[in-house]
Amino acid sequence: MRTGGGALGASLAFLRLLPRCGVQAACGGASAGRALWSAGRAPWSCRRRSSSGPPWRLLFFGSDQFAVESLKVLEANRSSKKDVVASLEVVTLSDDVPVSKFAEQKCLPVHRWPLGDVDKRFDVGVVVSFGCLLQERLIAKFPHGVLNVHPSLLPRWRGPAPVFHTILHGDAVTGVTIMQIRPHRFDVGPILNQELHQVQERCTAEELANILAVKGAQLLMDTLRTLPQKMADKREQSQTGATIAPKISWSMSWVEWEEQTCEQIDCLYRAIGSKIPLRTTWMGHTVKLLDFVGKCHISLADPSRKSTPGSVSFQKESNVLAVCCKDGWVGFKAVILKKLLTAADFHNGYLHQTLQRHQTPPHQAAGGVFSSRRGGTEAPHGEAALQKDKKN
Repeated sequence: MRTGGGALGASLAFLRLLPRCGVQAACGGASAGRALWSAGRAPWSCRRRSSSGPPWRLLFFGSDQFAVESLKVLEANRSSKKDVVASLEVVTLSDDVPVSKFAEQKCLPVHRWPLGDVDKRFDVGVVVSFGCLLQERLIAKFPHGVLNVHPSLLPRWRGPAPVFHTILHGDAVTGVTIMQIRPHRFDVGPILNQELHQVQERCTAEELANILAVKGAQLLMDTLRTLPQKMADKREQSQTGATIAPKISWSMSWVEWEEQTCEQIDCLYRAIGSKIPLRTTWMGHTVKLLDFVGKCHISLADPSRKSTPGSVSFQKESNVLAVCCKDGWVGFKAVILKKLLTAADFHNGYLHQTLQRHQTPPHQAAGGVFSSRRGGTEAPHGEAALQKDKKN
């Protein structure tokens, strides 16, 4: 008996030397994880049987900073309480995205898309801002499904840019949704959980994304804690009120002075201005509009004369370029025309001199009007023509 007990003790001592779930020696998690997966084997900690409840074995799919917030919360639970997350591994599209960098810092196994076999290795998949559709055969490998954190109140704003379209269209209320992933189409699966959020006045898309990232992470944890019940109570999305949120593009940045109101230009700037500057055309050259100040109240020399949309008026007291739009005036404190110019620099170096040469009122002269026509020459190519015009 003593001999058998000694053998058992030696075996237990050997087992204690094995790494715990989700921990890799010398913080070499990503490399170790890739080596095991490429050899067709899962990390030792992931080969237990599927659980009927938490803590879960999770595989996280993500890319950008929005996704990092959810990954942070999952990792914090895995490394401390472990009441929701038993193990955690990560899938990314490249090594230089925020999710990959965070996972490396926390010694989490990181795997590059597309994946190899994941059969019986995980209980739940979590997708946050990943950008790729998961195939039906991959989704079927997760006994408790694949969840998605989406920053809108689905079915409103399905697609890759819900936060931008929330601001662009002036929505007063938005939120976050936890849905179950389905194959073939983005953002159409049943809803497991939702939380509303009141959009603050003057909020930008960047600010809103940061708020919803935190709310989404907490809602994800709440869902995982009671996932079997949430799955039992899930509801299909209604087709009523479904809208699409396509990616933002440079073409969206052109201001249509005749068509857009002050409020619409305000929403456009707050939606895309931090990533893509608003643009207009002046004398055939593209001008980028910066430092938006909102609606302006200006005094014209002749109040009875109706201003043409696109008309530009320099407000010396506030150092603002005011531009006439469909229902009023909006202001900008800086522009880019080859180089960054303050409103005063643009007025003194370009606008004022052009108007003096033409000797016509600003509302009548082409030199005093921003045009909504697209296709202007991008600086610096247009600068030579401008300098030539100054000499004539």
